[in-house]
Amino acid sequence: MALRVPTMGSGLFKEGMKMHSGIEEAVIRNIHAVAELAEIVRTSFGPNGRNKMVINHLEKLFVTSDAATIIRELEVVHPAGKVLVMASQQQEHEMGDRTNLVLILAGELLRKAEYLLTMGLHPSEVVLGYELARDKAIEELEKLTVRTLETPLTEESLKVAIRPTLAAKQYGSEDLLSNLVAEAVMAVMPKDPRAFNVDSVRVVKIMGGGLSQSRVIKGMVFGREPEGTVHKAVNAKVGVFTCGIDIAQTETKGTVLLKNSEELLNFSRGEEKHMEKIFQEIADSGLNVIVAGSTVGELALHYLQRHNILVVKVLSKFDLRRLCRVVGATPLARLGAPTPDEMGQCDVVEAVEIGGDRVTVFRQSEEATRTATVVVRGATTNQMDDIERAIDDGVNVVKGLIKDSRLVAGAGATELELAKRVAEFGEKTPGLAQHAIKRFADALEVVPRTLAENAGLDATEVLSRLYAAHQQTDDGVVGVDIEGENGGILDASKAEIYDLLAATRWALRYGTDAAVSILRVDSIIMSRPSGGPAPPKQNPNWDED
Repeated sequence: MALRVPTMGSGLFKEGMKMHSGIEEAVIRNIHAVAELAEIVRTSFGPNGRNKMVINHLEKLFVTSDAATIIRELEVVHPAGKVLVMASQQQEHEMGDRTNLVLILAGELLRKAEYLLTMGLHPSEVVLGYELARDKAIEELEKLTVRTLETPLTEESLKVAIRPTLAAKQYGSEDLLSNLVAEAVMAVMPKDPRAFNVDSVRVVKIMGGGLSQSRVIKGMVFGREPEGTVHKAVNAKVGVFTCGIDIAQTETKGTVLLKNSEELLNFSRGEEKHMEKIFQEIADSGLNVIVAGSTVGELALHYLQRHNILVVKVLSKFDLRRLCRVVGATPLARLGAPTPDEMGQCDVVEAVEIGGDRVTVFRQSEEATRTATVVVRGATTNQMDDIERAIDDGVNVVKGLIKDSRLVAGAGATELELAKRVAEFGEKTPGLAQHAIKRFADALEVVPRTLAENAGLDATEVLSRLYAAHQQTDDGVVGVDIEGENGGILDASKAEIYDLLAATRWALRYGTDAAVSILRVDSIIMSRPSGGPAPPKQNPNWDED
């Protein structure tokens, strides 16, 4: 006879501990929590996905349909929900895209598992079936490649791969954005594409104008103008100082008694001479651009302008670090003349006016630049934030393409073809696992169904037409037409709607693993929360003396 877990009254655990166990209390409860989370992001899937208005703990407003942002700002506390959040974050780290697919696939798999569990299947049988189905789906996915991008990558070939991802975030602006992303990526693409760094493409948002006025600048852009009157330097020698460019302040305060005007005149002369000497040395070293990571004093600015040195304040230490990488400078924590090794080099540093805002541009015009900046224009901060997230996804697609340049048909075509093939595999599998394999195939339908629902089409009718089209051919390229033409279906490869094969593979893996992890849980044990004494219980006679 199996040993029983001691009940609460046994004194085994600290008072205040909670425990839920069994199918009803633990598994079904977890499934409902995850299904709720998946439903939140499901309606944001695809080009017609609706936006969510999320207000985070700092009361910052986000209006977006990007699943990664929604999940990050929601602060999920349910333990099963957290497993799903971690799976989607891992997808974000691995591929930078398709986080939504991980969430909705895991949610759908658990919904289907709930039916199997209530029918009497044991969770371990469901888990076995799901793992077999996942391996089969990934094996079949490798056979569904419809295009492999030629190397070396060109702007035209990049646009083909980036457009569908950008259309899913900014439907209607995908052509303009794909041009910007492809131009920025090709500007920073190293000779060995494997050394491509996502961080080399930056985004600067300037309020006003419209998205059509956005452009790519080869170099780094900072959203403030230089200090003082010097606004341009050509063939610049750049020095980066993380300390303040000012007179060193003493730690203690003193009182000085001045007896006449002569003493007053001479009081700060020693400091002035010391400052003048420092900046004379800096000017003699050939430095003509200074980047300050802290304050710039008025006296220091006076001497810098006398030597015709341009001064820019960059208060973000992350931007300082990036700038050092771009110009090849060493950040200095002391004020003084840098050595030739510590200086950076930049072709042009200048102040430019964009839409009424003056910005400072560090531009490398001769050689291949180490960084490119997309200057985004827009009417509202939220709109520009969303465009920035779309550009970030587009750049991550390029990173994925460099690892694996194979593409599969988009618009839900690949997922439906996988559903068909996994269902056929389930028919041939003996034992109880076949029920779970068939449910896995049903769960894959969630992608075309959601695309159709979000586009306002009749999902059942569109799915039946898709199945009919996929039965006639095995290439798996017929997907959902969100415009609703031709009965809501189209040839995704002719329409050039592609997904990254690697991104789909990782999404299948992470989504299934998250669902399996939650199905393997049979008890939820929560320790007593830490903190002060428990609040007093409600006294019904509180108003009596």
